[in-house]
Amino acid sequence: MTVNERAAAELVKSYKDSKIITFSSNLKLPDKNEIISILNDLQGLFFPAYFASVDSSLNEEDFVERTISSVSFRIRKQIELALIVKSKENPQENARKIADDFISRLPLVHALLLKDVEATFEGDPAADSMEQIIFSYPGLYAIFVYRVAHLLYENGVPFVPRIMTEHAHSKTGIDINPGAKIGEYFFIDHGTGIVIGETTIIGNHVKIYQGVTLGALSPRKGQSLAGKKRHPTVCDNVTIYSGASILGGETVIGEGAVIGGNSFITESIASGAKVSVKQPEHIIKS
Repeated sequence: MTVNERAAAELVKSYKDSKIITFSSNLKLPDKNEIISILNDLQGLFFPAYFASVDSSLNEEDFVERTISSVSFRIRKQIELALIVKSKENPQENARKIADDFISRLPLVHALLLKDVEATFEGDPAADSMEQIIFSYPGLYAIFVYRVAHLLYENGVPFVPRIMTEHAHSKTGIDINPGAKIGEYFFIDHGTGIVIGETTIIGNHVKIYQGVTLGALSPRKGQSLAGKKRHPTVCDNVTIYSGASILGGETVIGEGAVIGGNSFITESIASGAKVSVKQPEHIIKS
């Protein structure tokens, strides 16, 4: 047996022994490129002046109706593929219902995004305009993708929500699980390195800076923790500065609290409290 033949035989055996589907001529997964294309169209739908190539012959109503029709058809197909892979019952009919619910809630997402733009502008003195935020801020892009993906997550769609948020993660360095619950006027500044876990709850008017982790206290028990509250709750009007880690499903950051940079928090913080890390001593030698 040649080296090539031996390697091939070992790989085939590994396919057969695997606990996951490894080789199949019939398996058809959701299309990542198509999902990203749908996100691009939704970004153009929400902010057409910045991200859509609008035919000059179309008025606003025609543009919106045409885009929604395209998105509805394509997202329904991706949802159906995801449901089939997970062996869900009646995938075609359920995909249609989920897609209809998704489309019906897009105006709500748009309204939330406009509030997020406003919060970002009010919170960032370096922003020249709201238009600059819409066109260039990675934090807003990550929030946009999260809010779209969250609609599908709430309807139990496999694969697709996470494909969306991981795409935003790869583009921005901001990792927001689609299962997190995030309120109005959410502001991410700089953003790189932010992690927001699946069962995180975030209230209204919350500001988060780069390098913040809202995570689980201990993932060692693995799948036995699935579906349980593992990540913190952040109440209204909280500010969390760069590098802070807030961990645990029972951890609650009270309303109006300010969490200083590099804080490590595993217990609840009272409303209005200000948490800071004791500054280390600097030793400067000339």
